[in-house]
Amino acid sequence: MYSENSDNISNYLKWILLFTAVLCFAALILGTYTTYQQVPPQPEQFLSPNGSVLFTQADIDVGKAGFQQADLMDYGSLYGMGSYFGEDYTAEYLVQLGKLTENNLAKQQFHLSFSQLSEGNRFVVRKKMQEILQHIPLTDKNVILPQALSSAINELQLNIGESLLKNDFTKGWTKASSLTPESARQVADFFIYSSLTTVAHRPDKNYSYTNNWPYEPLVGNIPTTATFFWTWVSYCFVFFGFGAVLYIYHRYLSGADDVPKTLIFADFNPLLASQKKVGWYFIAVALIFLLQILTGVIMAHDYSDRVSFYGINFNVFLPFNFLRDVHIQTPIVWIGLSWIASALFLAPLISGKEAKGQGFLVSFLFWVTMVVVVGALMGNYLGITSVISKNWFWLGNQGLSYLQLGRLWQIGFAAGLILWSIMVFRGLWPSFERLKITTREFWSGRIRMEHLFWASTINIAVLYWFGMIPLTGIEKSFTITDFWRWWVVHLWVEQSFEFFAVCISAYLLMAIGLVSRRLAERTVFFETILIFLGGVLGTGHHWYWVGEPNMWLSLGSMFSFIEVLPLVLLIIEAIEQRQLIKKQKNFPYRLAYTYIIGSAFWNFVGAGVFGGGTINAPLINYYEHATFLTLNHAHTALFGAFGLLAIGLIYFCLRYAAGNTNTWSDRLGLWAFWFYNIGVVLWIALNFFPIGWMQLIAVYEHGLAYARSMQFYNTTLLWQWLRMPGDILFAIGALLMAYDFIINLGPFFPSWKKRRNQ
Repeated sequence: MYSENSDNISNYLKWILLFTAVLCFAALILGTYTTYQQVPPQPEQFLSPNGSVLFTQADIDVGKAGFQQADLMDYGSLYGMGSYFGEDYTAEYLVQLGKLTENNLAKQQFHLSFSQLSEGNRFVVRKKMQEILQHIPLTDKNVILPQALSSAINELQLNIGESLLKNDFTKGWTKASSLTPESARQVADFFIYSSLTTVAHRPDKNYSYTNNWPYEPLVGNIPTTATFFWTWVSYCFVFFGFGAVLYIYHRYLSGADDVPKTLIFADFNPLLASQKKVGWYFIAVALIFLLQILTGVIMAHDYSDRVSFYGINFNVFLPFNFLRDVHIQTPIVWIGLSWIASALFLAPLISGKEAKGQGFLVSFLFWVTMVVVVGALMGNYLGITSVISKNWFWLGNQGLSYLQLGRLWQIGFAAGLILWSIMVFRGLWPSFERLKITTREFWSGRIRMEHLFWASTINIAVLYWFGMIPLTGIEKSFTITDFWRWWVVHLWVEQSFEFFAVCISAYLLMAIGLVSRRLAERTVFFETILIFLGGVLGTGHHWYWVGEPNMWLSLGSMFSFIEVLPLVLLIIEAIEQRQLIKKQKNFPYRLAYTYIIGSAFWNFVGAGVFGGGTINAPLINYYEHATFLTLNHAHTALFGAFGLLAIGLIYFCLRYAAGNTNTWSDRLGLWAFWFYNIGVVLWIALNFFPIGWMQLIAVYEHGLAYARSMQFYNTTLLWQWLRMPGDILFAIGALLMAYDFIINLGPFFPSWKKRRNQ
């Protein structure tokens, strides 16, 4: 007879998982050390031939702070990181530097402008310009630049500084009110320095600090040999991986469910005090989700009509960068709230008992979170508009994409995640006796689903803190800043979120009796091994082009491809789950599992096909980075994979709360599901793909600066307008879902239900 504690396969897998986790984070620690050693150096001074100072290291540092304070990362991008609408500052100013320098060289050598030269002389001058830019010795303490380049920098400093302080609504640009003429010039210095790092070669290398990104033939930036090589190796690696994963799945997982199943959620019991409190979370999820959609609609309109929103010039009082702040931070909030609430709801169901004082803690965490969310959004706006100036870093906005919230609010959010993990721990093991039993199990090596479920919550809580390095100030190097930012934006999502998603999905299947504990635990162990490989080391594909060491081209490319492998398993499992559910005559959680299966589908398509399976390959990413194809990946992966899962978990909780009743209906939730999915498909077909493909071709033919210019975007206006059908259907789905939430919240608010029935 099968014993839950005697599965040898799970025992082997747990040790492989432990070894994998240690190995991956050891490699990440080594990569962190190497990154700090090989970041682009900042010379103390950049000088012209006559000894006059062009700008200093201090100017670069202050300029980076000004860049963050004005939240310019949400108007455009730096090294391709930031907004996908608007110019990429590094690419744009690299091209301007090149053109100004070669024009100055033409006047020095031939006394003519570059455009007046013969074809042969243009070739000579361009080669000279490229040689100057590629051989800037950034490792020197004082860098003396040739006169042609020095004059170009002086002119560009003036142009950038003036443009930052002027409204240009034809570009959707609202002036940076937090900057002064002096700090605007220093931001220009920071931009110019950043552009120089993309073309200046590393010592004794024939490629730049950013591996020759962006692609700009004007200055001689073309793909490196390593970019070609590791693309080929990565494809070989992933195809071997597919074979290995499918073999292991069919040999040890598929069909391994011939043991008794245990119904943990066998009955519908009255809600406990802590479970009733999570109703407030569900209301907040709906409202914050609608806020995200509203800002997204206004932003999408900005892409096509940058001057006004149907006659209203929103840019005057709602700058584009603030709207983007709200739009990309709110999904983290509502998805996070969904998961927080669902885990707190499920914990006492798993343990069968409520921890003492858990109800108070659930309410406390909710209201503290609301204070943090409201404070962060207000701080973003007040920081951008310069109402908060002195303490902008703490109370205003950090100005980093996805991490815009001020540091005080960020600490509050991180502390809330720690408290959540503690509360889940208390919910799973509400008494000292149970804690002793589970501790003995853990230390004896019997790792159970409950352990993994809690481990996924502490994983989320701990990793978020790494996005706050250094804790009390601004890092001088953007390369280092972005390195830690991706610990949250990718490592937190692709490793921590995926770990949680796999654990909670498998646990629910087990708890309602669709699969055995043995199969659920084997599956979670195996998929988590792959998630650690792809989610941890795969983070390196974000570090190809931002001044990181060359090692990330190899590690990042190979292991980012592994991200696809657990997603393949998820889609296979989703198909099998659907077959299991279809066999159940009276399955109460069909609506919840419709969303969870939809999440598995979009996880595979959005994160797998549109992400790791295609655009992460170095040679492809070299041209694709910072285009609408990345926007396509972001939307389909974040909402499709994690948003649908979050909604599915809420519907699971709502259905359980409804109990044995005939009043429950799946109808509105199903309508919302299909409106969401059709809306996303229309985004892809009518907006992301047409613009993204055109933009990819534009990069290949003209370079990134052109592909991110208003000149290019003006050729895409029809496709920008065609975003509207998908937006409308998606918004209808959200409204239906919000209404459905409200009408099913009676068990959480008995007095509310009583008033409705009177």
